[in-house]
Amino acid sequence: MLFLAFRSVRKRPGRFLATLLSAFLGAAVIMTFSSLLDTAAGPGVDDVSAESLTLSASVVGGYGSLLVFFAVASTLTVSVRQRAEEIHLLRCTGATPAQITRMVVGESAVVGLAGTVLAIGPAMLGGRLLLDMFKDSGQVAAHVDPAFGAMALGSGFGIAVLASAGAAFLAVRRATKAAGARRRSGGRGRVLAGCAALLAGTGGVLTTYAVDSTEEMLMAFPAYGAILLSVGFAVLAPSLLGRLLDATRGPLAAVGGAGGYLSARNLRRRGAELAGVLMPMVIFTGMATATLYIQGVESDWVTASGLDKTVEDKNLETLNLVVVGIIVVFSCIMLVNSLYAATSYRAREFGQQRLAGATPGQVMGVVGWESVILTLTGLSLGTVAGLAGIIPFTMVRTDQVLPDQGPGTWLAIMAIAAVVTLGTSLGTARRTLRAPAIDAVTLAA
Repeated sequence: MLFLAFRSVRKRPGRFLATLLSAFLGAAVIMTFSSLLDTAAGPGVDDVSAESLTLSASVVGGYGSLLVFFAVASTLTVSVRQRAEEIHLLRCTGATPAQITRMVVGESAVVGLAGTVLAIGPAMLGGRLLLDMFKDSGQVAAHVDPAFGAMALGSGFGIAVLASAGAAFLAVRRATKAAGARRRSGGRGRVLAGCAALLAGTGGVLTTYAVDSTEEMLMAFPAYGAILLSVGFAVLAPSLLGRLLDATRGPLAAVGGAGGYLSARNLRRRGAELAGVLMPMVIFTGMATATLYIQGVESDWVTASGLDKTVEDKNLETLNLVVVGIIVVFSCIMLVNSLYAATSYRAREFGQQRLAGATPGQVMGVVGWESVILTLTGLSLGTVAGLAGIIPFTMVRTDQVLPDQGPGTWLAIMAIAAVVTLGTSLGTARRTLRAPAIDAVTLAA
């Protein structure tokens, strides 16, 4: 099976392009920041510079590792879904689930290894640029020389390859096992995990009120509370979407007509499949909103107090901005992959609708309404999580309820999520509808 995996990658490289891109971006980010550990361990580096470099590498490395895994996992889910017929044929010819798992995991490991090798050059350049940025802001001494060694290479190869192999293992197990049994066993665990994250996030947010308004670590409690609330809402998003659709089915049918009615029914039936779409959207919206606004309030408070930013303040500001940037990139990757999978997988359904009399424009209308509902649901849940962290921090730090930054940042976050969601869904549906209806039904049967 491992030999078959190598031949599969060599004969059909286009199939693995999305996985290669995810692994490449992930390895580039991880190795860029891990190179700061090599730099911090170099000769002649003072303690303050070493602390700044180590803190940045550790925090971003942790976030980066999780995001790389989720991005690669969403990409591989697309690939495995598209290969359902191939996997079924292998099973019919005598291949066992373990053999198929080894084949897919081997393919993913090869692609992850290739992506990491390609990322070495950009990561070296990125590490130098990042170090120069730290020097310009005074966080690192000017005499510190860049280094790219064992820590960068080890973390890059280790995380990217392990993420690719681990995500492939989970994806192929999902495809080869009975779906009904897995849904029954995983539903309760999902609800418990989501509720636990919501409780922990609520505790973190409420702890903000118990901390002194001048405490330097005040940002930590609402920021991590908002992150946990975002994760909790993301995990519970499919269930919350179902409740929302039950309550708004009538208004949707009145406003959207047949398209709105069909969209509500489709979304209600496909709630489990939409978890991959709603999760990155909610996490991106909640984390980006909370982090950017909390950082803005903190920076304005430091300026209004007449204080000079310390090295720790600059480190925290840099980390917040970089983490948000990483979240934006990988959340967009996850959204695009998940939406592409959810839409392109419905080619037979679209064909059947057209054979029953629906026009391509009507099918596009249904997809458009589904995208609007998903977007509004994800953005609403993410905004609630972000506000839950912003309001307590603003009240304690500045004695105001809402920050002075205005809605511009929030609107930009909403626009990015909406453009990615609507553009991917409608673009994929339009591409799928190019095939004749009879061909779509026959090929997918």
